[in-house]
Amino acid sequence: ILSRLDYQHKRGVIMRQFLKSLIGIAVISSFLVAGDVEEIKKRIMDSNEYSNKNNHSVNEYSKNGALEFWSSGGLIQEIDPDGRPEEYDYFNLKVKHIEVIVLVPKKAAVAMYYSEGSMKPKNSPAVNHYMTRVTQAYVKEDGQWKVRASHWSPIQGGSGTSQTSIE
Repeated sequence: ILSRLDYQHKRGVIMRQFLKSLIGIAVISSFLVAGDVEEIKKRIMDSNEYSNKNNHSVNEYSKNGALEFWSSGGLIQEIDPDGRPEEYDYFNLKVKHIEVIVLVPKKAAVAMYYSEGSMKPKNSPAVNHYMTRVTQAYVKEDGQWKVRASHWSPIQGGSGTSQTSIE
């Protein structure tokens, strides 16, 4: 009888240790993912704020470049690591409802959000009711989150850009 009680006690101790370990892993994982989520959200907000103030975009592309579908439609665009040399006569966009899904903590994530407002790219028609859904794949390179792929699609009632190619 004593050996059966010892066995049950040891089993209970092992189960409690196992559960504590699982909870510890879950807490650490949540902390790691939460940090990634906040970093990417901040990057998106800061990049948008920079473009609003300076009328040109920030180069936040991967050292491997990126692939993009633009809100104007058309074919897939291959973006060099140097980014798109975008300049605007005016740029007044807001990003909203940013959601981030961490795929691999500290390595890869996807962000989804809305972008709306108005803009006028240099040498292109103005877009007075820009309203798009955005999906971007991010990778972490040298401690910074970089864009590896993007897809902008207009929301019904809004419009995308007028651009159809980099050239």
